[in-house]
Amino acid sequence: MTSGPSRTADYPIDPLFLERWSPRAFTGEPISEADLFTMIEAARWAPSSYNSQPWRFIWARRDTPHWDALFGLLVPGNQKWVKDTAALLFLVSNGMMNTKDGLQPSWSASFDTGTASALFQLQAIRMGWHAHGMTGFDKERAPGVLNLPPHHRVEAAFAVGRRADPATLTEEQRARETPNGRRPITDFSHEGGFPPREA
Repeated sequence: MTSGPSRTADYPIDPLFLERWSPRAFTGEPISEADLFTMIEAARWAPSSYNSQPWRFIWARRDTPHWDALFGLLVPGNQKWVKDTAALLFLVSNGMMNTKDGLQPSWSASFDTGTASALFQLQAIRMGWHAHGMTGFDKERAPGVLNLPPHHRVEAAFAVGRRADPATLTEEQRARETPNGRRPITDFSHEGGFPPREA
C-alpha cells in the first residue's frame, strides 16, 4: 500500500498521485510564466487520438491585464478562494480533427483534453504548486469572453497556487479543506463487462 496526505492507496502507486488534491486555501504567491509554461509543457505530451492534440489552454496570471475577464467568469463561490491563487486557466477542447479523410469530428476530444489536464496537475504537484479544477463558471458567457472558434468547448477551469494554512478560509470552506478518498476499485472495475443487473 502507498500512503499520502490523509490518503492510502490499496495498491502500490507513486505517492505523487496521492499528493494531487484540490485545496482552496492559497497564499497569493505569484507564479512565473516559466513555471506555468512548464506545467503546460507537461500537458503537451499527453496522448491523443490521431495525435490531434485537441487541448487549448487560455490563461492569465493574477494582477495582469487578462485576469479580471477570466476571473469574472467564475461563480461567486469560487471567486471567494480563487482570488488568492496565482493563475487561472480555462481548458478547452477542439471537437474537430484533421484526418486522412479531411476534417472530421473527434470522438475523444474531451477525453484527450482530460488526459492533458491530469499531466498538467501532476506537473504542478511535482513543482510544489496545486491546481484546483472546477466547472463552476458561466458556461453561456465563457465562449464569447474566451473568443472560442467554432467546434471548441470549455471543459473546465483551473486555479493554480501555493497551498496556504486552511485557517485563512471561511468556516464553511475549512470543513472541506482536506484530501478526500476514493471508491474501491471493485466499484468501477469489472472483468469482461458490467455485472448482471437485477431484474
